[in-house]
Parts: sequence; C-alpha cells; structure tokens
Amino acid sequence: MNINSFVNITARAWSLPILAKLHDGVAGRQAPLLTATGAGRSAFGQSLAHLMELELLERNPGHGHPLRPEFRLTDTGRVAAELAHQVYSQAKVADQDLLRKSWTLPVLTALHSTGQFSAIRRGLPRITDRALSQSLKLLEDRRWVQRGIEENSRPLRPVYRAVNAGGVISDITGAAVRFQTP
Repeated sequence: MNINSFVNITARAWSLPILAKLHDGVAGRQAPLLTATGAGRSAFGQSLAHLMELELLERNPGHGHPLRPEFRLTDTGRVAAELAHQVYSQAKVADQDLLRKSWTLPVLTALHSTGQFSAIRRGLPRITDRALSQSLKLLEDRRWVQRGIEENSRPLRPVYRAVNAGGVISDITGAAVRFQTP
C-alpha cells in the first residue's frame, strides 16, 4: 500500500477500527460493528461509506436485509484489515483514541527512521505544517515520539523518533506502507 492510500484510509476516525474488527471476525453488519467499535452512528456511517468508496468494503450480495445490509472485505480490504489489526493489537485501550486522529498513523509511519520536521513533511505531501506540528506534539505528550537535538548540525535542529508503543506501530506500518520517491 502506498502512503497516499494509507492517508486516505486514516482520514475517517473509525475506518481502521472497523477494518480491525472485521479482521477479528466481528460480523459484517452495522449493529455488531457499532457495538464492537464503540463509535457513534453518524461517524460510523461516514467511515463505512468511506471504506466502500475506497473499495475496501463491499455489500455481501444475497445476505442481509436491504435496510440492514451485510458488508465484507474486498481483497484490498483484507490487506488493510490485517494492517489495522496489527496496529490496534499494539495500542492500549486508553491510547486507541490517539489512533483515530487522522494524522497519527501517517506521521508514525513517516517516523520509521529518525527524521527532521522537513523530512517528515516531505514524506507526507498533503499534511500542513500546523497539522504535523500538532500531531508531533500530541505524540510527544503521549510518549510515542521523542524529540531530540541533532548535535552535529549548526544551527541545532530537532529530530524526532518513534518510541515505546509508537515505535512498535511505526515498525509495523513502516514495513507495510511505501513512500513516493521524488
């Protein structure tokens, strides 16, 4: 999967939790998925529609009532669901709200190796400076990212690296997501 696809998937808060729960064997109907994820109805519906638009989910033909359809993963969706399962299995329940923020996982993915702000920004073409700065600060507050200083350069420059649960998640997503080469 490339970084742009990954950013698109994580754009909706409940997309990855839905994929992870489907991978875990939760029935592909709205009520069981709502219960398993703990999402609100409207946000859940938007995420479900988003996943169908990205062709990661499809209606299961011949199953479910027209008003209560059943959904299943597509072939591409199975790959994304496996990744979502691996990511969510590494995060504590208290930290799963952090994973639902739109730029958390792309930023951690960009931190598969230690990097400066500008290098991270280049790896995530659609992120704004403000969004990246806020994401790094939030990840730093949760101790998923550590900010250090590059001693060899003048002027001194901050460098970031994923640590603790953020480091584990960064390793998982960094291995699965490809970055565009300029």
